[in-house]
Amino acid sequence: QVQLVESGGGLVQAGGSLRLSCAASGRAVSSAVMGWFRQAPGKEREFVAAIRRSDGSTYYADSVKGRFTISRDNAGNTVYLQMNNLKPEDTAVYYCAARNTDYSRIIWDADTDYGYWGRGTQVTVSS
Repeated sequence: QVQLVESGGGLVQAGGSLRLSCAASGRAVSSAVMGWFRQAPGKEREFVAAIRRSDGSTYYADSVKGRFTISRDNAGNTVYLQMNNLKPEDTAVYYCAARNTDYSRIIWDADTDYGYWGRGTQVTVSS
């Protein structure tokens, strides 16, 4: 079975920080790319960040560059999203996602690029 389980969400004031975690098990453990997406009420799900297993390279949505950092543990089973200087517009349900294949120079920033998903964790930023 494939399982991705997010944790670390919560309520924080603007300017604060949160660290999300995503634990992978089953087939998701060998995923080539892992990413974070978010969905705010009434909006479509959007890409936040992703990291490659092959070389650890990362890429981010423009809206979070310089504030969020995605990382992965050495075993590759857990991916993190460190979120600093949070803004009210960051309020959303955050989802972890994974895909099993990767091709160099392709940016995997569409939700249709990923085959495995967690259930999400709520992040609320108050003003």
